[in-house]
Amino acid sequence: MNLTNKRILLGVTGGIAAYKSAELVRRLQDEGAEVRVVMTNAATEFITPLTLQALSGNPVHTDLLDTETESVMGHIDLARWADLVLIAPASANFIARMVSGQADDLLTTLCLAAECPIAVAPAMNQAMWGNAMTQDNMAQLKESGIHVFGPDSGSQACGEVGEGRLLDVPLLVEATSRLFPSTLLAGKHVMITAGPTQEAIDPVRYLTNRSSGKQGYALAEAAIEAGAKVTLVSGPTNLEQVTRATTIDVISAQDMFDAVMANVDGCDIFIAVAAVADFKPNIRADQKIKKGNGENIFSLELIENPDIVASVAELDPKPYTVGFAAETQDLLNYARSKLERKNLDLIIANDVSDQSIGFNSDNNATTVIFREQETTLPSMSKTTLSRKLIKLIAEAMA
Repeated sequence: MNLTNKRILLGVTGGIAAYKSAELVRRLQDEGAEVRVVMTNAATEFITPLTLQALSGNPVHTDLLDTETESVMGHIDLARWADLVLIAPASANFIARMVSGQADDLLTTLCLAAECPIAVAPAMNQAMWGNAMTQDNMAQLKESGIHVFGPDSGSQACGEVGEGRLLDVPLLVEATSRLFPSTLLAGKHVMITAGPTQEAIDPVRYLTNRSSGKQGYALAEAAIEAGAKVTLVSGPTNLEQVTRATTIDVISAQDMFDAVMANVDGCDIFIAVAAVADFKPNIRADQKIKKGNGENIFSLELIENPDIVASVAELDPKPYTVGFAAETQDLLNYARSKLERKNLDLIIANDVSDQSIGFNSDNNATTVIFREQETTLPSMSKTTLSRKLIKLIAEAMA
């Protein structure tokens, strides 16, 4: 089992089995997951929020309209945070409300807002579990793509015996782990460069490009999801930090080169996503350059910046080295040439002339060029594309 770097939002509903959620929090953490807890009001009658807060190390959320929560992490943000919403225990009442699409408390609202997988672990009296309405509800959940863990059978708190018990905690953890088959990079150290660089002309002006850093940041998230330790070397962007990565902020191409070469030792994979400026001014003015009377011609002498990805590819031993080719014409030929010329293991070709998939877009389409084959990935979100790219990179390494 490996839940390293996974973010699990644990929903706890009302029922005697709620006491097991305390152990579940701890066991999920033992497998490397970060856990946050949402409780229904009924759940707080069986186990206190303070207990789960102490175990998870995070505030426990109970109210849909919590002004403090909304100022820091609203219910939508909380849903977006999670890699998985796991409801354990899930009572018969909660399951019925979930099936009907209600959003009358924080947990049901989160389930509607969540774009990540959702799993429920039913826990109820054996007669309630066997009731035809409950079974109809469970069938609808499964048809909706909700994962169901259990229930188990055996002695129940009410003294009866039958099916409806919450699965034992080790089995819940194992079932949760199976939802994250992407342990392709478990134990690997991945370094990713992202964003543009800025090459100073004088103290107030610089040369740069239109890169937003979105693709590099999405790849960092995807590598983390796949179990990797990630170092992200980022040029200036307006993006939120990748919280589970070690981020090194840089400005110029030389800064990025220095940061990469100082930290690349021991990396298994290097992915050069950053749109590094090829050139920089030969001389940087110490003071702001003033314009003349309109008759002057200002010329700027440029020199080449260090080639970061080629330098990494020359290391011995070198990490598995992945380059990006962002081109506006003759994309595939340029990309194939770059693959050979820079001794890369793989290159990802990106047509940045198409603004729907180019710089600053939330979508992208690429051709992945290996030494002996090519794979085309159509337009999709950069998040989805990054997961597919990480899978291809891991498979190519293997």
